[in-house]
Amino acid sequence: MQGVMSTREAIARAFAVGLDLVEISPNAEPPVAKILDYGKFKYEQQKKRNEARKKQKVVEIKEVKVRPNIDENDYQVKLRAMKSFIGEGDKVKVTLRFRGREMAHQELGVKVLERIRADMDVETKVEQMPKMENRQMVMVLTPR
Repeated sequence: MQGVMSTREAIARAFAVGLDLVEISPNAEPPVAKILDYGKFKYEQQKKRNEARKKQKVVEIKEVKVRPNIDENDYQVKLRAMKSFIGEGDKVKVTLRFRGREMAHQELGVKVLERIRADMDVETKVEQMPKMENRQMVMVLTPR
């Protein structure tokens, strides 16, 4: 802590010890500056940015495809896969595909998606409610 001083005096002090005068917060009143090695300062800032980038989690959308007349065992396998995706912090897009005459019984597809939503209710919330897109119904789940 050197206290409040003129810019010329601060530069002279920094030059005397062989370091740089770095402005830390220019918007403060009066502006705050430090006497330090600028190259080392930039290097440490870069290291902090890289460390923050490493800790960042990129959320992916994993897709699980089901059918309206899915068997119980297949359903449980898909459910386990969805739970593991949610556990990793990813979103899950559940796509229910209709083929042929299954289009006439879309309520079966709605029941399957409602069952998935009910089974996953504890660890997920619905980001996108089930909606028809051509011959498929889509629902997106996100971790709570």
